[in-house]
Amino acid sequence: MPVRVTIWNEYRHELTDEYVKKIYPDGIHEALRNQLSSETDFVIRTATLDQPEHGLTDEVIENTDVLLWWGHMAHGQVKDEIVKKVADRVRRGMGIILLHSAHASKLMQVLTGCSGSLSWREQNEKQIMWNMKPTHPITEGIGEYILIEHEETYGEPFGIPNPDELIFISWFSGGNVFRSGWVKNIENGKLFYFQPGHETFPSYKNPQVIRVLKNAIRYIKPSGYTEHVDSIWQKEPVNR
Repeated sequence: MPVRVTIWNEYRHELTDEYVKKIYPDGIHEALRNQLSSETDFVIRTATLDQPEHGLTDEVIENTDVLLWWGHMAHGQVKDEIVKKVADRVRRGMGIILLHSAHASKLMQVLTGCSGSLSWREQNEKQIMWNMKPTHPITEGIGEYILIEHEETYGEPFGIPNPDELIFISWFSGGNVFRSGWVKNIENGKLFYFQPGHETFPSYKNPQVIRVLKNAIRYIKPSGYTEHVDSIWQKEPVNR
């Protein structure tokens, strides 16, 4: 069966910042779609903040197996009712990949109960993402580490729950370390947080970064869905 992937992007930096527009002229969401569409088992759609319902209608949410989420400057503009619908879908089995600055999104807070706070600076530092799980499905085809020549620096402490699976730990040339790739089980679904992807750096053009995303989509995709408890009690009783 194909994996139904929705890529959500707030799509603001690319419209207002000429430097970012040169890196991602059609938006981060389209850059990711182009990179991921080579996989014949992926069926991909995109959605953005300024679309009606942020592009996440009930039909879109209910027909998504894995949702990728990129946000940065407009977390507060995401409607609470949309966050609630997405979070409910994750709890029922949908996989979600929170990218880069989504550490501070409403979804991170709702799904983990934590702030996602961290230290950061933007000084073009080198990043080495050390592969902590070389036999894990998410790191298939990835060697000992991923080298990113320039990225925004993130550093511990990171305000998240203890991950169920810690996949990557990063070192930055300024000395910081960071849990940059991890999985958390959210009831029947899985959350994968993946740190690279600041809008002023072309990290989503790095083949190994894209390889991780492809692997992660397949790893966290659902094998089936569980009915929400509220809907179970609304069903008609079965005649026996």
